[in-house]
Amino acid sequence: MACVYIPVHNSQEEVRVALDQLPRDATDILDILKAEQAPLDLWLTIAREYFKQGKVDQFRQILEEGSSPEIDEYYADVRYERIAILNALGAYYSYLGKIETKQREKEEHFILATQYYNKASRIDMHEPSTWVGKGQLLLAKGEVEQAFAAFKIVLDGDRDNVPALLGQACVEFNRGRYSDSLELYKRALRVHPDCPAAVRLGIGLCRYKLGQFGKARQAFERVLQLDEENVEALVALAVMDMHANEAAGIRKGVEKMHKAFEIYPYCAMALNYLANHFFFTGQHFLVEQLTETALVVTNHGPTKSHSYYNLARSYHSKGDYEKAGLYYMASVKEVNKPHEFVFPYYGLSQVQLKLGDLRSSVSNFEKVLEVYPDNCETLKVLGHIYLQLGQFEKGQEFMKKATKVDPRDAQASLDLGELLISSDPAAALDAFKTAHSLLKKGGQEVPVDLLNNIGVIHFERGEFELAEQSLTEAVGDGIWISLIEGKVKSNPTDAAESVRLYKDMKIFTELEEDDGPVELPWNKVTALFNLARLLEEIHKTEPASLLYRLIVYKYPDYVDAYLRLAAIAKTRNNIQLSIELVNDALKVNDKCANALSMLGDLELKNDDWVKAKETFRAASEATGGKDSYSTLSLGNWNYFAAMRNERRNPKLEATHLEKAKELYTRVLVQHNSNLYAANGAGVVLAEKGQFDVSRDIFTQVQEAASGSIFIQMPDVWINLAHVYFAQGNFDLAVKMYQNCLRKFYYNTESHILLYLARTHYEAEQWQDCKKTLLRAIHLSPSNYVLRFDAGVMMQKYSALTLQKEKNKRTADEVRSAFAELKNAVRVFGQLSAAANLNFHGFDEKKIATHAEYCKHLLEAAKLHCEAAQREEEQARQRQELARQVALAEEARRKAEEQRKKQLEKRKLEDELKRVEQQEEHFKRVKEQWKSSGPKRRERSDNDEEEGGHSEKRRKRGGKKRKERGSKSRYEPEETEADMVDDQEYPEDEDANLNYREGPANETQEQDDDEVEENAQGLLAAAGLEDSDADDEPSNAGKRKPAWSESDDDAPEQQPNISPVRENSAEPQESDTEVIENSEKPNGDDDMDEDD
Repeated sequence: MACVYIPVHNSQEEVRVALDQLPRDATDILDILKAEQAPLDLWLTIAREYFKQGKVDQFRQILEEGSSPEIDEYYADVRYERIAILNALGAYYSYLGKIETKQREKEEHFILATQYYNKASRIDMHEPSTWVGKGQLLLAKGEVEQAFAAFKIVLDGDRDNVPALLGQACVEFNRGRYSDSLELYKRALRVHPDCPAAVRLGIGLCRYKLGQFGKARQAFERVLQLDEENVEALVALAVMDMHANEAAGIRKGVEKMHKAFEIYPYCAMALNYLANHFFFTGQHFLVEQLTETALVVTNHGPTKSHSYYNLARSYHSKGDYEKAGLYYMASVKEVNKPHEFVFPYYGLSQVQLKLGDLRSSVSNFEKVLEVYPDNCETLKVLGHIYLQLGQFEKGQEFMKKATKVDPRDAQASLDLGELLISSDPAAALDAFKTAHSLLKKGGQEVPVDLLNNIGVIHFERGEFELAEQSLTEAVGDGIWISLIEGKVKSNPTDAAESVRLYKDMKIFTELEEDDGPVELPWNKVTALFNLARLLEEIHKTEPASLLYRLIVYKYPDYVDAYLRLAAIAKTRNNIQLSIELVNDALKVNDKCANALSMLGDLELKNDDWVKAKETFRAASEATGGKDSYSTLSLGNWNYFAAMRNERRNPKLEATHLEKAKELYTRVLVQHNSNLYAANGAGVVLAEKGQFDVSRDIFTQVQEAASGSIFIQMPDVWINLAHVYFAQGNFDLAVKMYQNCLRKFYYNTESHILLYLARTHYEAEQWQDCKKTLLRAIHLSPSNYVLRFDAGVMMQKYSALTLQKEKNKRTADEVRSAFAELKNAVRVFGQLSAAANLNFHGFDEKKIATHAEYCKHLLEAAKLHCEAAQREEEQARQRQELARQVALAEEARRKAEEQRKKQLEKRKLEDELKRVEQQEEHFKRVKEQWKSSGPKRRERSDNDEEEGGHSEKRRKRGGKKRKERGSKSRYEPEETEADMVDDQEYPEDEDANLNYREGPANETQEQDDDEVEENAQGLLAAAGLEDSDADDEPSNAGKRKPAWSESDDDAPEQQPNISPVRENSAEPQESDTEVIENSEKPNGDDDMDEDD
């Protein structure tokens, strides 16, 4: 029994106080303590004992009395005990503020704690315990950095202060610095090895956060060795066991949690984990009790968030979405960010999605993606939500991301395909094929819906073979295979049964009698219907009708099968049977808008306008005016009503057109992409003369309709051509009619051919018009309207041709008009002879008028033909005459060209001959030079010896050369100059130029000096110059450029620049004769001797 002894004042006696028998009223103890002036440490010991016993009021009463001003004054010299009492009060109020849930009371507790710590600091501001208490207070308030500074002050003074070490370790743990926190815990343990087990609990938590689960487990187990009833350690080990995801581990974890709950039933974490366990076992009553208890005993935000989450999940699983949403919201409010605890955001999104709050659901799902951006389930859910919100692009983006995150997720690819099927069928097909291959690889069964979707997309793209493969795989094996392959046929016995074939079900009753019941699983009905629709599209009508009848036989409420059978009967022009089948569908569902609309169309075909209108109205009312087809049919009815009468009432027509426009506009408001409504609106505008607007509408409808094989709208091509025709743009109208014929009717529709012929008629393209009408007559030989139109065309063409001026028409045109008139007369004669004119709507008088007019034109055409023939004959004669003149002129021109060619040829031959003669002469002169070289050297030596006699001889010789040279040399001088000009002198062009210019300008009127100089120049150029010429510098200066620019080149250039002066054809007998002849005009010595 623990006791304390209070010494009696001024005595040796002591008052014994048993700590386990402290009085309920602390006033008695306080009186003793005050009366005996007991030490303050006894005050603190008794107060602590009251606190341990849970007597908090007595604890607070003793400590508050111990810190009163009277006690402070009396014990002024006692510092440590006073500080300890104040710190104890500060720690107490810090704890109250930490666990308080109400913010106002929390702040009040923190204020009181701060006051006590400040009072303790005033006694001794360096007391470490005070700073440790302040650090704990700051930690409780969430001021981590300031708490770290407070603990640091203590550790700066005493680095081994264990409370400060533990406080700083808590700060580092809250910062997320688990390694630093672990080091501080270790340091505290080394300083004080006998510290409480909770220190090792901190080590275990740090190890757990660092992922060192083995060492963390060792630390928690060590805590339990030191303190078997340590609830935190039991809970930590239980959490680790549960996270092992093993049955044995989960069982051990639950046992530890149960033990912790027994030790301390108010541990919020243990309560939450137990509630989580009981949630998965389906014990929702225990879940709610445990979580409600946890919410009462804890004030920790994340822990309360888990409690609210468990409670919300319980209500969510029970289908109570309102309460679940409230608790999910409460859980979300307890956490600051989704990263702290994201699960309540996901649950709240699911509940909001269930309750229809799509935008709030999207917001919370996106917060989940902030934490887990690659969560495939969240991505898929967001894709579907955005699809419902009409944000298709964003929905596709999330779906595509989901498939990229997990390419093996077949469901993600399947969802993506369903999302894209309306906007991008090609991408949807790829997604479906990916899902199909993933399921095949995984060995899973491929859903019928997936195969059906693949087949439908192939069908819509016109890939009928691939569509048939997918749909056949979807339906699998069954009686329908025999029906498709024709192994089972229905053979009507008589004509009556053949007419009503599509309502005959005997074939299936016979099969059941022979082979047992005919099975058709419900999940294959849609795929089988699509397969039948495919067979119908590829013109396999018989097996398609059998499949439709099989569906009707097994599922009599399948309305679409009745309607398809009615459509097949309608295509075979069996209107009555089609109406009966539609009525059978209406027996199943009398409000079926499709059946009513189809019935209205059939009634229009029967020309029952009143019934058709009522039926269309019933179809529109059945859907509350939302069925666009029935509204569109009413619009068509009003348009046809405005156009059907030949004698139109303008007011009635305007009323019907306006009503039709109103109905078409209503459909466009509901569905702005409805091509048929837009086409109808364009037709009404065209009827009102607004051709530009209607043309734009028809163009847009045409562009939109060209993108799908299922939208066959030849009407819009025809309407657009009509608009071009009305605007006078005949070329575009012709192209549009032709495109429509080729695209939709394989050039076999007589009505379109009639429109085309009318366009050619207005464009005055008579031959094209005639050809078009003949094609139409060939296709519809019983259509007498086409024959009448052909007669009118021929009449018009002939009349216009005959009315042309004579110079603007040809005889062929006149003859053609004459022939066309004969044909027109024959056509009108056939029509007037027809017995059933009234049946075709013809007026006999009108036909007779046309026939008489054509006969009249035929008489006039004969005169025109004769005149045209005369003009043609005259024109032919004029052309013949012009042709002969042109031939004569051409012959003269050719003769002149031939003569010129011969002259040029003769000139060229003469030139070549002259060149050859020059070359031969040049060769002879060259040989003479070679043989005359020694003689010239002897003469030059003799000239030097004679000395002064040379000048006289040169003068006399010059006079004689003048007399003789005037006749012998100057006559052929021009010819020689021409011959010299024809030669090429590449090395000394300037010298040759000077040489050629001299003789050309020489005349008989030149003085003797000029003649002498020219003669000397010729001799020098030939190498036969006079020896006396060496004494005259003027002659040497003139002669030197004729050789070359340098003396070294002279021997090489002499043969190329020899002046050929003799142009005689006489043969040269010897080299000596050549030398003599060449020296005669220039030889001075011989002339002197003769004299």
